[in-house]
Amino acid sequence: MVKLKKLIIACDGESASGKSTAARLVSKKYKLLLINSGLIYRYCSKLIIKEKPKNLIKFLKKKFQTITYKKISKQKLHSEQISNHVAALAKKKNVRQIVNKFQLKIIKKNNRICVEGRDIASKILAKDPKYDLAFYFKCRLDVASYRRWLDIKKSVPLKEVKKSLQMRTSFDKKRKNSPLIKVKDAILIKSDKLNKKEVLTKMSREINKIL
Repeated sequence: MVKLKKLIIACDGESASGKSTAARLVSKKYKLLLINSGLIYRYCSKLIIKEKPKNLIKFLKKKFQTITYKKISKQKLHSEQISNHVAALAKKKNVRQIVNKFQLKIIKKNNRICVEGRDIASKILAKDPKYDLAFYFKCRLDVASYRRWLDIKKSVPLKEVKKSLQMRTSFDKKRKNSPLIKVKDAILIKSDKLNKKEVLTKMSREINKIL
């Protein structure tokens, strides 16, 4: 059996910029373990909305002792209620520390992995381990909000989705702890100008250069 070469990919980007779809496609093509950072924060939000804990950090630390990423990835976490809650939650330094620790534990056990989120190249995979390739996703707000609206099966007005995405991206870029930024060597993917196949082709071209 041929041992596959180490490959660590970071995918960062704005809300509904297509990074999740792209990360999923590239992970499938190159047989990488996929970690969606945003899902972990959404899981935190779901727990908090449901259980309303008095001591937030103590509560989350306890929950993360037993949960696995596989279980998180199978939950329904894309409601508009969670979307509106998670932006403020992700700003909290103590919450980020819990999520980062959880992610790093998985990352350090896997040398073929794709991690997607908002601070992956700038924080999570900045060193030890360092990403082999970083991608940064951008998408025009009108395109991103329409795609998200279809994702949630038009369950809320398009205008609300647009407002929510705009607010989330603003929160992510302006937050004090691990803001959303494009690292210098990240390859820009403008997903409003490319379809899924074209995004995968562009990413594959860059990945194949280092394999």
